[in-house]
Amino acid sequence: MLHRLSTSFIRTLREDPADAEVASHRLLVRACYIRRAAPGVYTWLPLGLRTLRKIEDIVRQGMDAMGGQEVHFPALLPAEPYQATGRWNDYGPTLFKLHDRKDGDYLLAPTHEEMFTLAVKDLYSSYKDLPAIVYQIQTKYRDEARPRAGIIRGREFVMKDSYSFDIDDAGLAAAYQAHRDAYERIFARLGLDYVIVNAMAGAMGGSHSEEFLYPCEIGEDTFVRSSSGYAANAEAVTTVVPDPVDASGIGPARVVDTPDTPTIDSLVDLCNEAYPRSDGRAWTAADTLKNVVVTLIHPDGERELLVVGVPGDRDVDMKRLEAAVAPAEVEMAGDTDFETHPELVRGYIGPTAIGPNSPHRHTETGEDGVERPTGSVRYLLDPRVVDGTSWVTGANEPRKHVLHLVKGRDFDADGTIEAAEIRAGDPAPDGSGPLELARGIEIGHIFALGRKYSEALGLSVLDENGKSRVVTMGSYGIGVTRVMAALAEANCDDKGLSWPAGIAPFDVHVLATGKDNAVFEAAASLAAALDAAGLDVVFDDRRKVSAGVKFADFELVGVPLGVVVGRGLKAGNVEVRVRGTGESFEVPVDAAAARVVELHGQLMGEN
Repeated sequence: MLHRLSTSFIRTLREDPADAEVASHRLLVRACYIRRAAPGVYTWLPLGLRTLRKIEDIVRQGMDAMGGQEVHFPALLPAEPYQATGRWNDYGPTLFKLHDRKDGDYLLAPTHEEMFTLAVKDLYSSYKDLPAIVYQIQTKYRDEARPRAGIIRGREFVMKDSYSFDIDDAGLAAAYQAHRDAYERIFARLGLDYVIVNAMAGAMGGSHSEEFLYPCEIGEDTFVRSSSGYAANAEAVTTVVPDPVDASGIGPARVVDTPDTPTIDSLVDLCNEAYPRSDGRAWTAADTLKNVVVTLIHPDGERELLVVGVPGDRDVDMKRLEAAVAPAEVEMAGDTDFETHPELVRGYIGPTAIGPNSPHRHTETGEDGVERPTGSVRYLLDPRVVDGTSWVTGANEPRKHVLHLVKGRDFDADGTIEAAEIRAGDPAPDGSGPLELARGIEIGHIFALGRKYSEALGLSVLDENGKSRVVTMGSYGIGVTRVMAALAEANCDDKGLSWPAGIAPFDVHVLATGKDNAVFEAAASLAAALDAAGLDVVFDDRRKVSAGVKFADFELVGVPLGVVVGRGLKAGNVEVRVRGTGESFEVPVDAAAARVVELHGQLMGEN
């Protein structure tokens, strides 16, 4: 059906929206694809919906080709299945919870593992029914604390989620690989670059997971890779732990005055000036032990103070810390936290007052009969802080630090935690060389779930021997709206969007420029011919709009091919513009439709 701009529900903007941070957000709003309804929530306008549906179709075709069967679950769900798996609490404030008029608990689904599991439980009872792959493309809801960048991180978003059901781990491995291969084909067809990285399973659970990231400077995810092929989300990188150190030659720890040392750098400078090392080497930030105090908010609302010790030349990476303590949320400790723990002297916190080193530490027996330490703040260390290493750190007294405090001799911890920042040049965990850092947008995530959900919800089938077997599951997601944002980031310039042919809202944009009736009649005839040839056509037939505005709208909206009917018509020609390359050329008006159809086929890879 031919679309005319004079009657289309499209109004572009000349100025960037005030809240737009990144190119995709700015251009999708300006080009009238989306409009903000609330923080992290967007209205999809006709242009946006057409492009989104084309992306969905490519994803759907990829899933169908690998044997997936499509279903559609409601977004509004009862609480009971999520309570059974523990995610009613584990998701914490990210979960949208609500009550119906009878005070029943419901949620807006952030993901649908529980519902898929129950559907298979309802329909399947034998190993002969398996394997099965079921998927949907559905709207999801998460109460993001910091929605940003338009549809890159929203509170309402569209996701394809699929699930595999197998009798054993070998079946799961095959389904996992089949999804991995299908994702590679889908993203290749979309024309979107990607990197596959190891990732954290998080609240989803499971034994293994990988992310598909679109490498992009504005991406929220930091990932690492080595020249020999290792790749991982920064949250999933494990530290190469050094060997313990012989500390027999290190003298006793001593407390020294360190006034006016509010930073690590000022502490190092004072130590080099007032307390030089006996071995002649200068103190550095790597010799200091920084103790960072945070508050964990557990899903049940309990607040727990935690101290994280990291070498002073590194900062705590909050995303790595959040991943390590999930499902708890993290915030920096505040005044109230310090008031309730006077042993924590701000700016001078040291290991000897916290964790197992605290004089207040004792054990209590819980209701389950297990003894647990209590009475002091839990203390976790970076894995680089190994036995025998010597540190400059807080002395738990104002204006004082301690020198030569040795791990394993003078202090210990409750365990280790992967929370320190990853830096370029750090060794890859698999020994494949130094790491490089980059950023990306997460566009897909695959999980080997195992039996977490099937066990919790009682999904089992009878095997070939008539014995009950718990079904093994995998979960696989593609963020459809995020893919659209990534494609917008990848296909734009300073003038606007420039969509690949397969996902553009229209195939060709016909522009009538000028005031002559002959121009509009020729443009309408050409638009009708292109429509009859099977192309999606948008016709800019606006009478009182200047040629400059029409050209700007063509470049902003990003349709891959434009046909300009204007001054060249007197010589029997029209101008064809290729948005992606900036190429333009004239063709006879009588041959224009055939030439545009040919060009579109080339852009689609058909000829």
